[in-house]
Amino acid sequence: MCNSLLDIIRYKERRWDTKKMLDSGGIPSSHSATVTALAFSIGLHEGTGGSTFAIAVILACIVMYDATGVRLHAGRQAELLNQIVCELPSEHPLSNIRPLRDSLGHTPLQVVAGAVLGCIIAYLMGKK
Repeated sequence: MCNSLLDIIRYKERRWDTKKMLDSGGIPSSHSATVTALAFSIGLHEGTGGSTFAIAVILACIVMYDATGVRLHAGRQAELLNQIVCELPSEHPLSNIRPLRDSLGHTPLQVVAGAVLGCIIAYLMGKK
């Protein structure tokens, strides 16, 4: 059975999939939340004029660009390859390979949601 079909069954049966919690992809982007919280926290505590804040912002930009660019498109390619393999006849040598992980990246909305969450968490953690 193909992965996408399994995901549809899980959704319709409303079963909680703990494996998905540890997997990459989804909303909000935990990577975006983490690097945004880091940059926001540095900005709150040390100011926005220092080199530490600049490094944290650049790191956040690279991570979020990677999530919406390279990793998102790699996931879409994996999804397409999984579908192609799923449609192969059972006697084909590639028909029994393990499916590729297709939940690798994030949509821009998922990244923005992660960034907003990161800012909120950094602000709440920084309050004394």
